[in-house]
Amino acid sequence: MPDPHSPRRSERGGGRRASADAPPRPRHRRALVHPGAWWLWSLALGTTATRTTNPLLLALLIAASAYVVSTCRPRTPDARSYTAFLRLALAVLLIRLVFAVALGSPVPGTHTLVTLPEVPLPHWAQGIRLGGAVTAESLLFALYDGLRLAALLICVGAANALANPARLLKSLPGALYEAGVAVVVALTFAPHLIADVRRLRAARRLRGRPDSGVRGLLQVGLPVLEGALERSVALAAAMDARGYGRTAEVPAAVRRTTTALTLGGLLGVCAGTYGLLTAEAGTYGLPLLLAGVTASLAGLRLGGRRSPRTRYRPDRWDARAWLVTASGAVPAALLTLAAATDPAALAPAVVPLTAPTLPLWPAAAVLVAVLPAFVAPTPKEPS
Repeated sequence: MPDPHSPRRSERGGGRRASADAPPRPRHRRALVHPGAWWLWSLALGTTATRTTNPLLLALLIAASAYVVSTCRPRTPDARSYTAFLRLALAVLLIRLVFAVALGSPVPGTHTLVTLPEVPLPHWAQGIRLGGAVTAESLLFALYDGLRLAALLICVGAANALANPARLLKSLPGALYEAGVAVVVALTFAPHLIADVRRLRAARRLRGRPDSGVRGLLQVGLPVLEGALERSVALAAAMDARGYGRTAEVPAAVRRTTTALTLGGLLGVCAGTYGLLTAEAGTYGLPLLLAGVTASLAGLRLGGRRSPRTRYRPDRWDARAWLVTASGAVPAALLTLAAATDPAALAPAVVPLTAPTLPLWPAAAVLVAVLPAFVAPTPKEPS
């Protein structure tokens, strides 16, 4: 008779113990969105911010990016940079208002708020004044202009918070391999420098020695610099032993073609961007920009032959990456169209003073930028 207290064995398992109390298998985490998609989304939102000075649309754009960041950013130290960009944007807005008060504004106004003492300037400084009358129209114009720049900075901060820089550099093409390695090394050494400074300052305080001022800075900075140089030499030797910096043999004709395509493409991008920003060159701006981007991509593709390498667990550009990119491109395209068809709604006038209104379909286009909050995975870094 079998012991009733002995564990049961499966009929076909060959003596395999029952797994009722075994821990469940860990679920596979969904892959994170490609970091390049987050940068394209943020740059497209920055382009959207440059097409309007309507404070209601800009505030809606800032709120949309903030909601996506709060929902999708990973729980890593790099994701905390969004707060720093918010503070920088607020500082830029305040500085723009201070300049408008102190240096005046080219916008004429009739509603004088305060009159400051004016400093006389020589004749060669015509067009610049210090002090004088501060009008409501000039302050409102400065507020609109500063808010646009602040929204652009916040969009860039969203990209820094959402896209892991190490994963982004891993996705760079082979032609930018050396630059990517340099940036990765710099990002890796920065936390060590901060830790060394804190450790040395704490050691000096325990010994009763000053850790601030010029003397304390020199006595803390020199050991930190010495340690950084030692780590750099050790890292350089380790990288040289593992073959970093070695390139494949490429014919001279391919190298010259790569250089010509890359430089020509960058010049085309610069000229095309200038053409898009000016009304006089708007006819050839977009074709020149597309030609420059195509030439640059072709140059990077050819340059990648010099550094054949493999990628460990590369990020995939899946359907969610396309949705994230499209959710930023749609507002940029629609607001560019609205700026051409209805410029008064996107750039409210300050002379005479009028309250800005919220245009409906540009506002709906801006709300498309919230789509990544619903299609992106949970904010967790893969282990």
